[in-house]
Amino acid sequence: MPSETVLRRRPVDGAFALTARVGNADRLHCLSPAAEGRGLSRGMPLADARAICPDLITRPADPQAESAMLAALMRWSGRYAPLVARDGADGIVADASGVPHLFGGEAEMLDDLAHRLTRGGFTARVALAGTRGAAHALARHGGGGIIAPGALRTALAPLPVRALRIPGATVSGLSRVGLERIGDLLGLPRAALARRFGMDLLLRLDQALGEVDEPVAAEPDPPHFGVRLTLPEPIGLESDVMAALGRLLGRLCEQLAEHRRGAVRLGLEVRRVDGSPLVVEVGLARPLRDPARILALFARGVAGIDAGYGIDALRLRALVTEDLPPEQTVAGGPPVRAGDALADLVSRLGNRLGFDRVQRLAPARSLIPERSFLILPAAHSAPAVFAPGRGRLRPPVLFPPEPVLAVEGHPPARFRWRRMRLSTLRAGGPERISPEWWLDDPEWRSGLRDYWRIETHQGRRLWLFCTYRRDARGTRDWFVQGEFT
Repeated sequence: MPSETVLRRRPVDGAFALTARVGNADRLHCLSPAAEGRGLSRGMPLADARAICPDLITRPADPQAESAMLAALMRWSGRYAPLVARDGADGIVADASGVPHLFGGEAEMLDDLAHRLTRGGFTARVALAGTRGAAHALARHGGGGIIAPGALRTALAPLPVRALRIPGATVSGLSRVGLERIGDLLGLPRAALARRFGMDLLLRLDQALGEVDEPVAAEPDPPHFGVRLTLPEPIGLESDVMAALGRLLGRLCEQLAEHRRGAVRLGLEVRRVDGSPLVVEVGLARPLRDPARILALFARGVAGIDAGYGIDALRLRALVTEDLPPEQTVAGGPPVRAGDALADLVSRLGNRLGFDRVQRLAPARSLIPERSFLILPAAHSAPAVFAPGRGRLRPPVLFPPEPVLAVEGHPPARFRWRRMRLSTLRAGGPERISPEWWLDDPEWRSGLRDYWRIETHQGRRLWLFCTYRRDARGTRDWFVQGEFT
C-alpha cells in the first residue's frame, strides 16, 4: 500500500520501491508489483536490489503519510463493518458480523470491496473467516478468499506457521524440528508445544481456530475541537462579531479543558448571507485555553473582515492542539504561569510578522564564539539559560572578525580599528581557543586563536584575538570580534 499511495500521486514506469533506513543500511520498505516481478523483496538491502535491478526507481518512505492513508482507508471501510481496526502497518481488520446480507452475500461483499479498492489504485488481498486470526492468515499467506463455517482447520492446515502471527524466533524453532505448516501442529500434544515454544504459540493457534475469542477493538476517533453558532439575524459590526466569537471561545476552551489540551492554532470561519465564507487564523506561541487572551489575538483579523450584507453563522476550530495539563489557579482569577506576558507578545508579533521571524537565542555546546549559540523560532522552542562559563567572559555583542591595523605590542598597546586610534588601558587574557577539528570551517583554518579583553582609554571595551601565521617569525594578525557594554 505505501508504494501505491506514492504512485497514485506521481506515476512511475518500471520497477519502483520505497526505502527506509534500518541500522546503517537502506533497505526496501515497500515495492510495486513490477519490482516484485524482478525478484526483489521487502527488507532487501538497497545495494543488493540495485545489483539485481539497476533501473530500480526509489524514493524515501514517509511513515506519517502512510499512517494517514491507512486511517483514511479505515474510515472508508466503515461502509462494510461497524468495527474497523489496524492490522499491522499495512492492513485493516473489520468485524463484519451481520453485514454480508446487505450486499447479497459474503462473496458479493468481498467482490464489491476488492473492486472498489482496485478502482482506487490499490492492490488488496481480502479474506473472510469466522475468526480474526484465520482471516489474517488467509489474506496474507493464502491469497484471500472465504473460509466456510466449520472449515477452519481444513483451510488453515496448509498455511505456513508464520501465518499465526508468532515471533520470528518461534517460526525458526518450529522449522528446525520440521514443523512448517499449521496442520503439523494440530495433532501434537499441547503440553509439549507449550513447554518448548511457549504459551504464545498455543494462544495464537487457539485464536485462529476460534477456541479463544479475539474481538476487533476499533480505534477511538480523535476528539474534534470545534464549535459553531448560527445567528437569528445577520450581524456586521466588529463588536458584534467579537461578542459572538467570545461565546464560541468559551465553549471551545471547555472542550479543550475536558481533554487536557491547549490550542496552538485556531481558525475562525464566518459565513456571509450570500454563502461565501471568510477565514481568519491565528497562532499561539504555546498551548493555551484562556478565552480572554485568545480573543485579543483575533481583533486584528476580525477588523479586516468585509461583512458584506451581513454574517449569519460562525464556526471556530482548534486546528492544532497540544497537551496542556491542569494548572494552579489563584483566587478569583485564571491560571497564572510564568512567562505568560512574553508568550502573548510572541503570539502577537508572530501573527503579524510570521512565527519563524520571531526568534530567540539558545546555548550550544561549543567554545567557538560563532557556534556557542543557536537562533531558534521563539514560538517553537523553550527559553534556555546561558550557563556562565568557568572564568570565560563573552561580550554581549558579537560580529564577524574585523582587522586591526598598526598594532604595537602584545597585547596591543596601540592600534587602529574602524578609523579610530585606540590605546590600551587594561588587558585581560589570553584565552586560547582551538578550532573544532571535526568541522571544516574556513574561518578557523588559520589554527589557534588567543583572545584578549581590552579596555581602552577612549572608553571602548573590545574583544580582540590574534592568529599566528605559519612562518619562521610567527607573525601575528589581530582582529576585533566583539564589544563589551
